Amino acid sequence: MDINILKSKKPKVLITGANGLLGQKIVKKILIDGKYDAIATGRGPCRLPGEWEGYDFEQMDITNKKEVMEVFKIYSPQFVIHAASMTDVDRCEVNRHSCFEQNVTGTKHIINGSEACKSHLIFLSTDFIFDGKNGPYDEEDRPNPLNYYGKTKLETEKLVQNYPYNWTIVRTNLVYGTAHDMSRSNIILWVKKGLEQHKMLELVDDQFRTPTLAEDLAEGCLLIADKGATGIFNISGEELLTPYDMALMTAMFFGLDRKGIKKTDSSHFGQVAARPLRTGLIINKAKEILGFQPKSFEDGIGILAKQIKLADYKS
Repeated sequence: MDINILKSKKPKVLITGANGLLGQKIVKKILIDGKYDAIATGRGPCRLPGEWEGYDFEQMDITNKKEVMEVFKIYSPQFVIHAASMTDVDRCEVNRHSCFEQNVTGTKHIINGSEACKSHLIFLSTDFIFDGKNGPYDEEDRPNPLNYYGKTKLETEKLVQNYPYNWTIVRTNLVYGTAHDMSRSNIILWVKKGLEQHKMLELVDDQFRTPTLAEDLAEGCLLIADKGATGIFNISGEELLTPYDMALMTAMFFGLDRKGIKKTDSSHFGQVAARPLRTGLIINKAKEILGFQPKSFEDGIGILAKQIKLADYKS
């Protein structure tokens, strides 16, 4: 525990899931901007870069109510960005108990902690609350999830909407980026590596998303805190793309042979959980109210390329 954060007069932002991709980007942006104190929390030990300074980290399992309430009692944050979630859609379909515990029960505990401190609660949700029949969607469209993951996120949205103090739901989709000490890949790195190894890659052209750079999503969450904005906001990229489109753009950016990219459709893969075909999010509200302006997908590839080079240099 950092006693200086407890004494600081800056507003405190508690981040759940801080070891994950989005959590790391939020902590980094807070450290760069200097407007808030960051309390990073995660289920296991801290996986943030060792050279980062000026934040506090607490191990906190959101499914353990006692742990959650203790951390909230210590820090009493003005803002909570609840990014911790079980997001592997197929695993959620198979392990429904774990999915419910993490996504619903865990969020109930975060709501309890936030309520005790009267915190502004910012909750991360998903485009998978929609059925994908008529996307892209705005904040007023009616949810109809196709899979268990989407059902738990919709159930949790309803809990958040009953929170008695300031609340904001952030819906996003297909978040991509690189993070410290994380093994999980993303579509850009997967395509780049596969084509460099002369593999044949199959990508669907019947699923549409608005891919979201993790840095942009972190910025959107903090714009909400800056402006005290409440309600539901879509925070994502603007371009409606298929994975096949994204693969072609990645190959073009890195000068790789596109002949290794084969077009297919969703029926080819037989995934455990049903996926909505055409989601994507309309972000006009975030642009107008928050001043949010996401990077293009091409610019996002460029940002990742620089991060890969830097990581390779450091290693």
